[in-house]
Amino acid sequence: FCGECLQPCLQVPSPLCPLCRVPFDPKKVEKASSLEKQLSSYKAPCRGCSKKVTLAKMRSHVSSCTKVQEQMANCPKFVPVVPTSQPIPSNIPNRSTFVCPYCGARNLDQQELVKHCMENHRNDPNKVVCPVCSAMPWGDPSYKSANFLQHLLHRHKFSYDTFVDYNIDEEAALQAALALSLSEN
Repeated sequence: FCGECLQPCLQVPSPLCPLCRVPFDPKKVEKASSLEKQLSSYKAPCRGCSKKVTLAKMRSHVSSCTKVQEQMANCPKFVPVVPTSQPIPSNIPNRSTFVCPYCGARNLDQQELVKHCMENHRNDPNKVVCPVCSAMPWGDPSYKSANFLQHLLHRHKFSYDTFVDYNIDEEAALQAALALSLSEN
């Protein structure tokens, strides 16, 4: 992992690997010097301006490249590939937009919430309730995440609406997933 991605994991009392969730000792984290050398020597074109940049500097370049920023501004929001078969009930909580638990900024979709929190609240030590989780039927509106940013980055990479049928219980969902898996093979 790059240092920036691993950093939120190191800010909790018992760090967990962001990939497999196994506890690890932060003192035993080593730099991958051979990988670092490759990233510093290999160049690739920027997806916006096509300028050749070393991979080690690509993230920094892309974040300041005006062509990439223009492309992102014109990029459509995520929409499901196929329409959902689930009816949209009128009595469910809003699961499309959320309020920032730190500052109260409103009408943020999941991606905007992640971006907003990373840009504005990266170093905020306060424990807060995840607005995405608390909107879910299984969510606990009183549970405060010890590391909200890490939680956002690792638990909310997709929209639940795309994959979850809120009208069935966990056992029925498991049976449906198993049946679908067997029918595809």
